[in-house]
Amino acid sequence: MGSEPDPSPDSTEADATEADATGAGTTEADATPAVELDGVTKRYGDTAAVDDVSLRVRDGEFFTLVGPSGCGKTTTLRLIAGFEEPTAGEIRFSGESVAGVPPEDRDVGVVFQNYALFPHMTVGENVGYGLNFADPPEGVTRDERVAELLDLVDLPDAADRDPESLSGGQQQRVAMARALAPGPDLLLLDEPMSALDAQLRERLRVQVRKIQSELSITTVYVTHDQEEALAISDRVAVMRDGRPEQVAPPRTVYREPSSRFVAEFVGDNNVFAGRVVDVEAGAVEGDGPESDVAPRTAGVDVGGETLRVGVGGEGGDSLAPGDRLTFCVRPEYLRIAEGKSRLTATVASAEFLGETTRVTLDRGGRDLVVRTRDPLSGEVVVGFDPEDAHVIGVDET
Repeated sequence: MGSEPDPSPDSTEADATEADATGAGTTEADATPAVELDGVTKRYGDTAAVDDVSLRVRDGEFFTLVGPSGCGKTTTLRLIAGFEEPTAGEIRFSGESVAGVPPEDRDVGVVFQNYALFPHMTVGENVGYGLNFADPPEGVTRDERVAELLDLVDLPDAADRDPESLSGGQQQRVAMARALAPGPDLLLLDEPMSALDAQLRERLRVQVRKIQSELSITTVYVTHDQEEALAISDRVAVMRDGRPEQVAPPRTVYREPSSRFVAEFVGDNNVFAGRVVDVEAGAVEGDGPESDVAPRTAGVDVGGETLRVGVGGEGGDSLAPGDRLTFCVRPEYLRIAEGKSRLTATVASAEFLGETTRVTLDRGGRDLVVRTRDPLSGEVVVGFDPEDAHVIGVDET
């Protein structure tokens, strides 16, 4: 099937039914969320940085806000932390409004993009800084808490070191230990790994997820890195223009994007649009009680070629010839000279990525992306099966 990003191991297929912005419709929908944003808006003059956002973050969940620059993800985090006050709407922690509650009284730990370690303090003093204002949790001493957290972030012997002597990755872990020292109920992370190189980010995101899981601490994470969001999250909110475009588990966001924006923002994707020319009912495959019914399919005219697309989901029953249909096919599902739907394109460029080669094809002036192990050149035929396509939207005539 190709190299699909590996979502969080804690996500389940059962979670894939949830793609709404409120968190309703799941077995945990009736539980009081750890964090709830209800119609939250933040304006700066005439500009809405956050626009009527409603979100529910569950207790113990690793929840990620991802999106391009200027989409409102960091502002949303700052509103939760109390560094900004909403223009409208309400933020609640465990059902209680935090309107007017200052950041230091919200019981949150924050890790910033630049870590903000105090250069005149040792690593141990940095980690224990928050304990100047709150007692360590679980009745331990200050020194015991600092040692416990340095051990948790794999820096057991760094207490007496100067922060400037640490690598970027080590400083990031110290910042996380400092945020965790007072035992907050909520951990907020604002692009904490954006300044690190790709290989180090991959190692640290595993460690961040491990620490969060061991502590079972509710975490809201901000990143612009889609792969990072898919890899470590229980659920992801894809932000656009100040509001969530889709909120769902990583597998759902990747496999079943709710809009063209999500389809094109999260990973490589091939988006097609065309007119429906026919709709076929699902045929029975096999004999006996264990036979399967193949999904309904539609023939879609895309640039003069008819491509067959599975339309068994929402809206499929009312689909009719003449409707305009938009669908997407991930690069790993495009196969060379295989599949029931085929199209011809010319190789425009190729990037060798080690495990696979990312090939850009030119089809009548628009790009297609395919991933393959073998080099390609010249004119090629690529195809996909109807079930490999995901319908994004239908406009009825």
